Amino acid sequence: MDKRLLSFLRCPVTQKGLSQAKNDTLQDINAAIAAGKLSNRDGRILAEPLSEALITDDGKVLYPVADGIPVLLEDESISMEQLA
Repeated sequence: MDKRLLSFLRCPVTQKGLSQAKNDTLQDINAAIAAGKLSNRDGRILAEPLSEALITDDGKVLYPVADGIPVLLEDESISMEQLA
């Protein structure tokens, strides 16, 4: 993702900055998805692994990136507390 674009993006709920999720974070997320233990804020259990995502600066909320486009919708966000 273009770093200039990323510098402008903010979480639509908290207004915190966003950065690309690191590979180890994506691995943890995808393991939880494969186990059927991860849902988005809307309550829908996720079935498809993520190849890319954005995470808030405080590490609490993750947003999927679909085909290179960040999905910055509150209902599509994923609470990282589910991994604890």
